[in-house]
Amino acid sequence: MSHTSAEFVPVLGDCVRMTREVLFTQTAQPFIIAGSGTLGWDQVAANLIEPGESALLLNSGYFGDSFADCLRVYGAAVDEIRADFGSVAPLSEVEKALSSKKYKILAFTHVDTSTAVLSDAKAIAATVQRVSPDTLVVVDGVCSVASEEIRQDAWGIDVVLTASQKGLGTPPGLSIVVASQRAIKVVETRKTPIASYYASWKRWLPIMQAYEQGSPAYFATPPVNLVYAYHASLTRITKAAPSLEERFRLHREASNRIKSAVAELGLKQLPLDPAYAANGMTAVYFPDGLRASDIVPRMAQRDVVIAAGLHKDAKDKYFRIGHMGVTVTDAARGDIDRVITALRETFSEARASRL
Repeated sequence: MSHTSAEFVPVLGDCVRMTREVLFTQTAQPFIIAGSGTLGWDQVAANLIEPGESALLLNSGYFGDSFADCLRVYGAAVDEIRADFGSVAPLSEVEKALSSKKYKILAFTHVDTSTAVLSDAKAIAATVQRVSPDTLVVVDGVCSVASEEIRQDAWGIDVVLTASQKGLGTPPGLSIVVASQRAIKVVETRKTPIASYYASWKRWLPIMQAYEQGSPAYFATPPVNLVYAYHASLTRITKAAPSLEERFRLHREASNRIKSAVAELGLKQLPLDPAYAANGMTAVYFPDGLRASDIVPRMAQRDVVIAAGLHKDAKDKYFRIGHMGVTVTDAARGDIDRVITALRETFSEARASRL
Protein backbone atom coordinates (compact mmCIF):
# COMPACT_ATOMS: atom_id res chain seq x y z
CA MET A 1 0.00 0.00 0.00
CA SER A 2 1.48 3.36 -1.05
CA HIS A 3 1.54 6.14 1.50
CA THR A 4 0.05 8.44 -1.14
CA SER A 5 -2.76 6.07 -2.17
CA ALA A 6 -6.40 7.09 -1.95
CA GLU A 7 -6.99 4.23 0.49
CA PHE A 8 -4.25 5.28 2.93
CA VAL A 9 -4.82 9.04 3.07
CA PRO A 10 -8.02 8.90 5.18
CA VAL A 11 -6.44 6.30 7.49
CA LEU A 12 -3.67 8.67 8.56
CA GLY A 13 -6.12 11.56 8.64
CA ASP A 14 -8.39 9.60 10.98
CA CYS A 15 -5.39 8.77 13.20
CA VAL A 16 -4.70 12.48 13.61
CA ARG A 17 -8.30 13.13 14.62
CA MET A 18 -8.64 10.13 16.95
CA THR A 19 -5.33 10.91 18.66
CA ARG A 20 -6.89 14.21 19.73
CA GLU A 21 -9.84 12.32 21.21
CA VAL A 22 -7.58 10.16 23.39
CA LEU A 23 -6.08 13.30 24.94
CA PHE A 24 -9.33 15.29 25.17
CA THR A 25 -8.07 18.12 22.99
CA GLN A 26 -9.94 20.03 20.31
CA THR A 27 -7.18 22.15 18.83
CA ALA A 28 -3.76 20.60 19.53
CA GLN A 29 -1.74 19.31 16.58
CA PRO A 30 -0.75 15.63 16.49
CA PHE A 31 2.47 14.55 14.79
CA ILE A 32 2.54 10.84 13.91
CA ILE A 33 6.05 9.99 12.75
CA ALA A 34 8.13 6.84 12.26
CA GLY A 35 10.38 6.47 15.29
CA SER A 36 10.49 5.35 18.90
CA GLY A 37 9.19 7.29 21.86
CA THR A 38 12.69 8.72 22.25
CA LEU A 39 12.13 10.75 19.10
CA GLY A 40 9.52 12.69 21.07
CA TRP A 41 12.27 14.10 23.27
CA ASP A 42 14.16 15.22 20.18
CA GLN A 43 11.03 16.86 18.77
CA VAL A 44 10.46 18.82 21.97
CA ALA A 45 14.09 19.83 22.36
CA ALA A 46 14.69 20.71 18.71
CA ASN A 47 11.49 22.68 18.18
CA LEU A 48 10.78 24.40 21.50
CA ILE A 49 14.24 25.13 22.90
CA GLU A 50 16.76 27.57 21.52
CA PRO A 51 20.41 27.39 22.67
CA GLY A 52 20.86 28.80 26.16
CA GLU A 53 17.18 28.79 27.11
CA SER A 54 16.25 27.26 30.44
CA ALA A 55 14.29 24.07 30.98
CA LEU A 56 13.04 22.68 34.29
CA LEU A 57 12.97 18.88 34.40
CA LEU A 58 11.10 17.02 37.15
CA ASN A 59 13.04 13.79 37.44
CA SER A 60 11.35 10.69 38.86
CA GLY A 61 13.51 7.98 37.31
CA TYR A 62 15.62 6.66 34.47
CA PHE A 63 13.60 8.37 31.76
CA GLY A 64 13.90 11.72 33.48
CA ASP A 65 17.68 11.32 33.29
CA SER A 66 17.47 10.60 29.58
CA PHE A 67 15.04 13.42 28.80
CA ALA A 68 17.40 15.87 30.55
CA ASP A 69 20.34 14.54 28.52
CA CYS A 70 18.41 15.04 25.30
CA LEU A 71 17.48 18.62 26.17
CA ARG A 72 21.12 19.42 26.90
CA VAL A 73 22.20 18.04 23.52
CA TYR A 74 20.10 20.77 21.88
CA GLY A 75 21.63 23.50 24.03
CA ALA A 76 19.09 23.81 26.83
CA ALA A 77 20.24 24.98 30.26
CA VAL A 78 18.55 22.26 32.29
CA ASP A 79 17.73 22.48 35.99
CA GLU A 80 16.46 19.30 37.60
CA ILE A 81 14.28 18.66 40.60
CA ARG A 82 15.24 15.10 41.41
CA ALA A 83 12.63 13.19 43.34
CA ASP A 84 13.63 10.71 46.02
CA PHE A 85 13.76 7.18 44.63
CA GLY A 86 10.17 5.98 44.44
CA SER A 87 8.71 9.44 44.88
CA VAL A 88 7.70 12.52 42.88
CA ALA A 89 9.05 16.05 42.72
CA PRO A 90 7.35 18.05 45.51
CA LEU A 91 5.06 20.78 44.18
CA SER A 92 6.53 23.19 46.71
CA GLU A 93 9.95 22.77 45.09
CA VAL A 94 8.41 23.15 41.64
CA GLU A 95 6.81 26.43 42.69
CA LYS A 96 10.06 27.65 44.24
CA ALA A 97 12.03 26.90 41.08
CA LEU A 98 9.46 28.54 38.80
CA SER A 99 9.51 31.64 41.00
CA SER A 100 13.30 31.90 40.87
CA LYS A 101 13.86 32.26 37.12
CA LYS A 102 12.21 32.17 33.70
CA TYR A 103 11.90 28.72 32.15
CA LYS A 104 10.98 28.11 28.53
CA ILE A 105 9.58 24.67 29.33
CA LEU A 106 8.82 22.48 32.32
CA ALA A 107 8.98 18.80 31.44
CA PHE A 108 8.27 15.61 33.36
CA THR A 109 7.62 11.93 32.84
CA HIS A 110 3.99 11.17 33.65
CA VAL A 111 4.70 7.52 34.46
CA ASP A 112 8.37 6.66 34.64
CA THR A 113 8.61 3.10 33.37
CA SER A 114 11.69 2.49 35.49
CA THR A 115 9.94 3.17 38.79
CA ALA A 116 6.17 2.95 38.14
CA VAL A 117 5.89 6.39 39.72
CA LEU A 118 2.91 8.47 38.53
CA SER A 119 3.33 12.24 38.65
CA ASP A 120 0.25 14.42 39.07
CA ALA A 121 0.04 16.03 35.63
CA LYS A 122 -3.02 18.12 36.48
CA ALA A 123 -1.48 19.59 39.64
CA ILE A 124 1.88 20.26 37.98
CA ALA A 125 0.23 22.05 35.06
CA ALA A 126 -1.91 24.10 37.46
CA THR A 127 1.18 25.14 39.40
CA VAL A 128 2.91 26.29 36.21
CA GLN A 129 -0.15 28.27 35.11
CA ARG A 130 -0.34 29.99 38.48
CA VAL A 131 3.36 30.75 39.00
CA SER A 132 4.87 30.97 35.51
CA PRO A 133 2.11 31.04 32.88
CA ASP A 134 4.48 31.65 29.95
CA THR A 135 6.32 28.37 30.63
CA LEU A 136 5.32 25.52 28.32
CA VAL A 137 4.21 22.30 30.04
CA VAL A 138 5.59 19.14 28.42
CA VAL A 139 4.47 15.66 29.44
CA ASP A 140 6.33 12.48 28.53
CA GLY A 141 3.36 10.15 28.33
CA VAL A 142 4.99 7.10 26.72
CA CYS A 143 3.88 4.89 29.61
CA SER A 144 0.66 6.72 30.44
CA VAL A 145 -1.35 7.70 27.37
CA ALA A 146 -4.56 5.63 27.12
CA SER A 147 -4.05 4.09 30.56
CA GLU A 148 -3.88 7.24 32.70
CA GLU A 149 -6.27 10.18 32.37
CA ILE A 150 -4.80 13.15 30.47
CA ARG A 151 -6.99 16.14 29.58
CA GLN A 152 -4.68 18.26 27.51
CA ASP A 153 -6.94 21.27 26.95
CA ALA A 154 -8.61 21.42 30.36
CA TRP A 155 -5.35 20.97 32.25
CA GLY A 156 -3.34 23.40 30.13
CA ILE A 157 -0.73 20.95 28.85
CA ASP A 158 1.23 22.19 25.85
CA VAL A 159 2.85 18.99 24.64
CA VAL A 160 2.16 15.32 25.22
CA LEU A 161 4.68 12.94 23.70
CA THR A 162 4.11 9.23 23.55
CA ALA A 163 4.72 6.07 21.55
CA SER A 164 2.55 3.41 20.01
CA GLN A 165 3.51 0.30 21.95
CA LYS A 166 2.12 0.65 25.47
CA GLY A 167 -1.38 1.85 26.38
CA LEU A 168 -2.14 2.63 22.74
CA GLY A 169 -1.83 -1.07 21.92
CA THR A 170 0.12 -0.90 18.65
CA PRO A 171 3.50 -2.45 17.78
CA PRO A 172 6.45 -0.16 18.51
CA GLY A 173 7.66 2.24 15.86
CA LEU A 174 5.49 5.36 15.99
CA SER A 175 6.53 8.55 17.75
CA ILE A 176 3.31 10.40 18.58
CA VAL A 177 3.50 14.00 19.77
CA VAL A 178 0.54 16.31 20.33
CA ALA A 179 1.39 20.03 20.52
CA SER A 180 -0.87 22.89 21.58
CA GLN A 181 -1.33 25.86 19.28
CA ARG A 182 0.70 27.86 21.78
CA ALA A 183 3.61 25.46 21.30
CA ILE A 184 3.22 25.65 17.52
CA LYS A 185 3.38 29.45 17.77
CA VAL A 186 6.68 29.16 19.65
CA VAL A 187 8.11 27.18 16.75
CA GLU A 188 6.87 29.67 14.20
CA THR A 189 8.41 32.64 16.02
CA ARG A 190 11.74 31.16 17.13
CA LYS A 191 14.84 33.20 16.26
CA THR A 192 17.28 30.39 15.48
CA PRO A 193 16.91 27.49 13.03
CA ILE A 194 15.42 24.25 14.30
CA ALA A 195 18.40 22.06 15.13
CA SER A 196 17.03 18.91 13.50
CA TYR A 197 16.04 17.99 9.97
CA TYR A 198 13.85 14.95 10.57
CA ALA A 199 12.27 16.18 13.82
CA SER A 200 11.36 19.65 12.53
CA TRP A 201 7.70 20.50 13.03
CA LYS A 202 7.99 23.09 10.28
CA ARG A 203 8.54 20.19 7.89
CA TRP A 204 5.99 17.84 9.44
CA LEU A 205 3.16 20.30 10.10
CA PRO A 206 2.05 20.68 6.45
CA ILE A 207 2.20 16.90 6.06
CA MET A 208 -0.10 16.24 9.03
CA GLN A 209 -2.46 19.02 7.92
CA ALA A 210 -2.64 17.70 4.38
CA TYR A 211 -3.53 14.16 5.42
CA GLU A 212 -6.15 15.42 7.85
CA GLN A 213 -7.68 17.47 5.05
CA GLY A 214 -7.73 14.43 2.76
CA SER A 215 -4.70 15.00 0.55
CA PRO A 216 -1.38 13.13 0.40
CA ALA A 217 1.84 15.01 1.04
CA TYR A 218 5.48 14.02 1.35
CA PHE A 219 8.41 14.80 3.57
CA ALA A 220 9.47 11.31 4.74
CA THR A 221 7.71 8.01 4.12
CA PRO A 222 5.32 7.02 6.93
CA PRO A 223 5.29 3.38 8.10
CA VAL A 224 2.04 2.42 6.37
CA ASN A 225 1.49 -0.92 8.12
CA LEU A 226 2.07 0.60 11.55
CA VAL A 227 -0.33 3.46 10.80
CA TYR A 228 -2.99 0.90 9.85
CA ALA A 229 -2.37 -0.92 13.14
CA TYR A 230 -2.55 2.35 15.04
CA HIS A 231 -5.82 3.17 13.28
CA ALA A 232 -7.29 -0.18 14.36
CA SER A 233 -6.26 0.42 17.97
CA LEU A 234 -7.50 4.01 18.04
CA THR A 235 -10.84 2.93 16.59
CA ARG A 236 -11.20 0.40 19.39
CA ILE A 237 -10.21 2.97 22.02
CA THR A 238 -12.34 5.89 20.82
CA LYS A 239 -15.29 4.35 18.98
CA ALA A 240 -16.11 1.13 20.85
CA ALA A 241 -16.80 -0.01 24.39
CA PRO A 242 -15.40 0.61 26.88
CA SER A 243 -15.48 4.40 26.68
CA LEU A 244 -12.37 6.36 27.56
CA GLU A 245 -13.80 7.14 31.00
CA GLU A 246 -14.58 3.49 31.56
CA ARG A 247 -11.13 2.55 30.26
CA PHE A 248 -9.47 4.65 32.96
CA ARG A 249 -11.68 3.07 35.62
CA LEU A 250 -10.79 -0.44 34.42
CA HIS A 251 -7.09 0.40 34.60
CA ARG A 252 -7.51 1.63 38.17
CA GLU A 253 -9.38 -1.52 39.14
CA ALA A 254 -6.86 -3.86 37.52
CA SER A 255 -4.03 -1.96 39.17
CA ASN A 256 -5.68 -2.29 42.58
CA ARG A 257 -6.09 -6.05 42.06
CA ILE A 258 -2.45 -6.55 41.11
CA LYS A 259 -1.19 -4.37 43.93
CA SER A 260 -3.43 -6.10 46.46
CA ALA A 261 -2.10 -9.49 45.33
CA VAL A 262 1.45 -8.20 45.70
CA ALA A 263 0.70 -6.99 49.24
CA GLU A 264 -0.86 -10.35 50.15
CA LEU A 265 2.42 -11.99 49.16
CA GLY A 266 4.23 -9.74 51.62
CA LEU A 267 6.00 -7.81 48.86
CA LYS A 268 6.85 -4.11 48.87
CA GLN A 269 6.19 -1.77 45.96
CA LEU A 270 8.78 0.68 44.70
CA PRO A 271 6.53 3.80 44.81
CA LEU A 272 6.64 5.12 48.36
CA ASP A 273 2.99 6.18 48.41
CA PRO A 274 -0.07 4.66 46.68
CA ALA A 275 -1.05 8.19 45.61
CA TYR A 276 1.74 8.16 43.05
CA ALA A 277 1.69 4.55 41.96
CA ALA A 278 0.87 4.09 38.26
CA ASN A 279 -2.30 2.34 37.14
CA GLY A 280 -0.80 0.71 34.06
CA MET A 281 2.14 -1.00 35.73
CA THR A 282 3.45 -2.13 39.10
CA ALA A 283 7.05 -2.17 40.34
CA VAL A 284 7.82 -4.63 43.14
CA TYR A 285 10.90 -5.28 45.24
CA PHE A 286 12.18 -8.84 45.46
CA PRO A 287 11.99 -10.18 49.01
CA ASP A 288 15.20 -11.04 50.80
CA GLY A 289 16.79 -14.16 49.37
CA LEU A 290 15.17 -13.98 45.94
CA ARG A 291 16.32 -12.29 42.75
CA ALA A 292 15.30 -11.92 39.11
CA SER A 293 16.59 -15.34 38.11
CA ASP A 294 14.26 -16.90 40.69
CA ILE A 295 11.15 -15.09 39.51
CA VAL A 296 11.30 -13.98 35.86
CA PRO A 297 11.80 -17.48 34.34
CA ARG A 298 9.13 -19.04 36.54
CA MET A 299 6.63 -16.36 35.49
CA ALA A 300 7.55 -16.96 31.85
CA GLN A 301 6.88 -20.69 32.28
CA ARG A 302 3.35 -19.66 33.22
CA ASP A 303 3.06 -17.51 30.07
CA VAL A 304 3.40 -14.23 31.96
CA VAL A 305 6.22 -11.94 30.87
CA ILE A 306 7.54 -9.49 33.44
CA ALA A 307 10.57 -7.20 33.31
CA ALA A 308 13.47 -6.91 35.69
CA GLY A 309 14.42 -3.55 37.20
CA LEU A 310 15.80 -0.70 35.11
CA HIS A 311 16.78 2.17 37.39
CA LYS A 312 20.54 2.28 37.98
CA ASP A 313 20.15 2.71 41.74
CA ALA A 314 18.27 -0.55 42.26
CA LYS A 315 17.94 -2.45 38.98
CA ASP A 316 18.73 -5.83 40.57
CA LYS A 317 16.34 -5.33 43.46
CA TYR A 318 12.92 -5.21 41.81
CA PHE A 319 10.75 -6.29 38.89
CA ARG A 320 7.97 -4.69 36.87
CA ILE A 321 4.54 -5.90 35.75
CA GLY A 322 2.65 -4.22 32.93
CA HIS A 323 -1.15 -4.20 33.02
CA MET A 324 -2.56 -1.91 30.39
CA GLY A 325 -4.56 -1.90 27.18
CA VAL A 326 -6.40 -5.03 26.08
CA THR A 327 -5.05 -6.92 29.07
CA VAL A 328 -7.26 -4.69 31.19
CA THR A 329 -10.15 -3.77 28.92
CA ASP A 330 -11.04 -7.28 27.68
CA ALA A 331 -12.02 -9.16 30.81
CA ALA A 332 -12.87 -12.27 28.80
CA ARG A 333 -9.16 -12.85 28.22
CA GLY A 334 -8.63 -13.40 31.94
CA ASP A 335 -5.19 -11.80 31.82
CA ILE A 336 -5.30 -10.15 35.25
CA ASP A 337 -6.42 -13.40 36.87
CA ARG A 338 -3.59 -15.21 35.08
CA VAL A 339 -1.02 -12.70 36.31
CA ILE A 340 -2.21 -12.96 39.91
CA THR A 341 -2.24 -16.77 39.82
CA ALA A 342 1.24 -16.82 38.28
CA LEU A 343 2.54 -14.47 40.99
CA ARG A 344 1.18 -16.65 43.77
CA GLU A 345 2.47 -19.89 42.29
CA THR A 346 5.85 -18.42 41.36
CA PHE A 347 6.62 -16.97 44.77
CA SER A 348 5.43 -20.08 46.55
CA GLU A 349 7.68 -22.24 44.38
CA ALA A 350 10.64 -19.87 44.58
CA ARG A 351 10.43 -19.59 48.35
CA ALA A 352 10.12 -23.36 48.72
CA SER A 353 13.23 -23.85 46.59
CA ARG A 354 15.23 -21.76 49.05
CA LEU A 355 14.32 -23.84 52.08
